[in-house]
Amino acid sequence: MIKVRDLEGMKRFGELLAQQLSAGDLILLNGDLGAGKTTLSQFIGKALGVKRNINSPTFNIIKSYQGTNLKLHHMDCYRLEDSEEDLGFEEYFEDHAVILIEWSQFIAEYLPPNYLTVNIKSEGPSERIIELNSHGEHYMRIKEAIERELSIDGYI
Repeated sequence: MIKVRDLEGMKRFGELLAQQLSAGDLILLNGDLGAGKTTLSQFIGKALGVKRNINSPTFNIIKSYQGTNLKLHHMDCYRLEDSEEDLGFEEYFEDHAVILIEWSQFIAEYLPPNYLTVNIKSEGPSERIIELNSHGEHYMRIKEAIERELSIDGYI
């Protein structure tokens, strides 16, 4: 469990996560409305060198960006609740890009078996609790690297 004090802490977490990412990595961002999923996506994108403003792709569902060395696909699947629509997710998962997905539970049947889940829970106006869950050995290494870097029982 990672305790994030404020926006600066979320930025630091996003930068640490981005340092571990490589082409093809899939990160699922879970949390209630307002938990900070899009904010974290913005910090990860900036750390990857994306110059454009990253905002919620709720109405487009998928937005793609070019970072310094990696492409970034940002998906917001909130509108796909109760939908049977396949928007060609496999093409994105096979692309050599970092993929961030908000509200991934709505496309669970399309997800590959390996990914890192970032669960964000609000603890007041600016504090967040982050829990990382890895699915696959590669993502276990990412999780362990981040946890080693951070004081797990402390705040960032």
